Amino acid sequence: MPEPEKNSARFIDLIRRSRRGKFKIYIGMSAGVGKTYRMLQEAHTLLRNGVDVRIGYIETHGRKETEQLIAGLPLIPRRKLFYKGKELEELDVQAIINGHPEIVIIDELAHTNIEGSKNEKRWQDVMDVLDAGIHVISAVNIQHIESLNEEVKAITGIGVTERIPDNVLKQADEVVNIDLTADELVMRLKEGKIYAAEKIAQALNNFFQPDKILQLRELALTEVASQVERKIETELPKAPGRDERLMACISSNHEIAKMVIRKTARLASYYHSDWYVLYVQTEKERGDKIGLASQRHLINNFKLAVESGAEVIRVTNNNIARGIIETAEGRKITTICIGKPHLSLIKVILNTAVFNQMLNKLSEANIDIVILS
Repeated sequence: MPEPEKNSARFIDLIRRSRRGKFKIYIGMSAGVGKTYRMLQEAHTLLRNGVDVRIGYIETHGRKETEQLIAGLPLIPRRKLFYKGKELEELDVQAIINGHPEIVIIDELAHTNIEGSKNEKRWQDVMDVLDAGIHVISAVNIQHIESLNEEVKAITGIGVTERIPDNVLKQADEVVNIDLTADELVMRLKEGKIYAAEKIAQALNNFFQPDKILQLRELALTEVASQVERKIETELPKAPGRDERLMACISSNHEIAKMVIRKTARLASYYHSDWYVLYVQTEKERGDKIGLASQRHLINNFKLAVESGAEVIRVTNNNIARGIIETAEGRKITTICIGKPHLSLIKVILNTAVFNQMLNKLSEANIDIVILS
């Protein structure tokens, strides 16, 4: 049986198991690896097997071989709306729910919806569809995963604004990597299978350089391997051992807090563990004393934490170390994650007694402390 047929057979088996829709994500290291093409191949296979599968939203980017695969597949009309004087099209979530196909194909998972839509992001639309008991096949590039944002930016030099929370990946029943070598991807680009001719030279000089592709490929392979491992651990009997529970400690420092949240999210994903984000509010950071900008940043970081799968804990204590210790003991935390700038040499020297007290307490409770660079 060909690989697409095997994949489809496994997915057909999966989708019968619960009331909520099953969720399958194709993931790739970059544009042009063939995620949309593979989804459409699978749609044809499902259709041949008598499954009610329909296209909710597909973005072909003008690629001929992808456009050809749409022929013969039932389409759910997109929602048309005007924005800034232009007629645009969006996924019609209500039409999908009303039509209630068995499976729907929804591309561009990280897409930001037009203002006025029910949800801000397409991944939120997908959650609504899944909650309606409809199975979804979707796709995303590795650079759109929230906790990998800084790593991708360091590799490519490009900041990605459209991102999905890590928690979205965790909800997937299947995550499939669409893999190509750097040479294969560059060849597809040169053949005009990814971008129009006038964009090829620029792409080769920027994003599509072999060293960058290799690093992104490694990220994609590692992410999918982690998701497979998580699935094995949740579905097979677990051997006795220590259940990891991570806690990220953040302050009102916006950039450091974002970094700590993202890196702790990666660690939690690696250990497949529950995790928390703790903010200890001192008298100096009371709501009536902290600046509006800092308040806004805190709220945004709490939102980032929740979307990344964490539970946010807010406590009031003028002794930050004591607030951390009490929360860690109460929540049975195994590992505490803090940002390196929080423990500058001067602060450690000035608070040696408090710091030693915290380390002694954590040691007695068998709690590890990780200082994130």
